[in-house]
Amino acid sequence: MQRQFSLLDHLVIGLDRAHRFATGEAPLPGRASPALDFEEPGLDDAQKRHVAGLMRINHTGEVCAQALYQGQALTARRDAVRDGMQQAADEEIDHLAWCEERVQQMGSHTSVLNPLFYALSFGIGAAAGAAGDRWSLGFVAATEEQVCKHLREHLERLPPQDGKSRAILELMLEDEARHATHALESGGTDFAPQIKELMSLVSRLMTASTYRL
Repeated sequence: MQRQFSLLDHLVIGLDRAHRFATGEAPLPGRASPALDFEEPGLDDAQKRHVAGLMRINHTGEVCAQALYQGQALTARRDAVRDGMQQAADEEIDHLAWCEERVQQMGSHTSVLNPLFYALSFGIGAAAGAAGDRWSLGFVAATEEQVCKHLREHLERLPPQDGKSRAILELMLEDEARHATHALESGGTDFAPQIKELMSLVSRLMTASTYRL
């Protein structure tokens, strides 16, 4: 029989994940990194700093995604929605680990702001979940839409010879787009353009601060 977790169980699990994700202790990915199929490109120091900055942004985005999903799962009304949030969070652990590894390969570090962004995102996720499952799923779809936008921009900004980073971002883009579609098909509200624009502004603030920090 599958164990039913209590609210306290979810809180303890959330705190453990918060510590590990926000401090750069990514769990092992379930899938091998797509970057393994590519040789390390010859990047100069400036290009390495640039790639590290882009991948650091994406890593922080995945830290925020974990927090959002955990917060939403905590306050979801229906078990099916809660389970779906947990499944999406588990799938995106791959992204978190791949980005962290790529940042390290560039001789750099993940963002020092991750604990702050995790806490803020967890609170937003919990509030979205408390507002109702339709709003919570709609928030997932809108968030993933923003993530896809950033990933497409980063793919254009990567050095042409960096096939390793490109392979990671392309697979992430595929996964994120699928999560957005699934959230809407599961009954999520399609947010108004004004709300999406506000989310885009917050997202830009995050990316600007984590490119170097």
